[in-house]
Amino acid sequence: MNKICRCATLFVLFVFLPGSLLRAQEIPADYQDVLHYLGRSGDYKAGVLKAGIPRNDLHVKIAGRDTPTPFGFGGWIGLTKSADGMDVLMGDLVLTQEEVNPVLSTLLDHGIEASALHNHFFWDEPRIFYLHVHAHGKAMDLAQNLKPALDLIGHAPSAPPANPAPVPLPPLSLDAAALSKLIGYPCETLGPVKKFTVGRDDLHLTEMGAVINARMGLNSWAAFAGTDADAQIAGDIAMRESEVLPVLKALRAHNLNIVAIHQHMLNTQPAVIFLHYWGRGSAAQLAQGFRAALDQLGKSSAP
Repeated sequence: MNKICRCATLFVLFVFLPGSLLRAQEIPADYQDVLHYLGRSGDYKAGVLKAGIPRNDLHVKIAGRDTPTPFGFGGWIGLTKSADGMDVLMGDLVLTQEEVNPVLSTLLDHGIEASALHNHFFWDEPRIFYLHVHAHGKAMDLAQNLKPALDLIGHAPSAPPANPAPVPLPPLSLDAAALSKLIGYPCETLGPVKKFTVGRDDLHLTEMGAVINARMGLNSWAAFAGTDADAQIAGDIAMRESEVLPVLKALRAHNLNIVAIHQHMLNTQPAVIFLHYWGRGSAAQLAQGFRAALDQLGKSSAP
């Protein structure tokens, strides 16, 4: 009878013991080294080391209301073993808008990929963006490549003044012919804006049997406003997955700011990723940045 009771007690404990206690595992030595090197705490469950990167340094308001960090401002990184014995790194970094591009450039310089950039909230103060990262290699190598970017979080340049003194705008004028020569495509004039649209017919994209072409949104574009000496550029690059990293590097090498990385379409073959960017400088410098991004497209025959 006592044996039956003991068995029943063990069964009840097994079923109702909190899952976090059941799944907790001792952190492997190489992952302990990673946590120590990064100066982070974490846990090891389901074969994954997960370390938090919470933004406790930020005082965030959503629609004017104070919002605690665990509400949605807790970044993280995870490590798990791949089939070849190496490690897969994934994570989501919570960044202010001033931090996004310095952190992104540092990640790219150290071989860490960016797979998405977007927002999670409206009316957030300060403006917060979420940068998803990915890499593959040895655990400590990944940690060493990641740390320079993590060290920038919370130490980005200050935001511009909330109410800067107004600066009179010069007359809007751009040399469309010079821009077309640099970019290699004809220009469309939309009032004071010069716009270039470049289709991706090389992808042969279809959805439900319909051909998706540049007019349906499968295109890269750049819009210019301002003067030849002081212009702004904004645009979008349509990329295969294999083209994302080269395009990111090309744009950042020309000091163009990455604003978003995401999808515009679902259930298409091949999958297409879209990257939004913005920059300011001379019109020629901005055009060269756009051209450099275009030069990364269509280089591989991989789907």
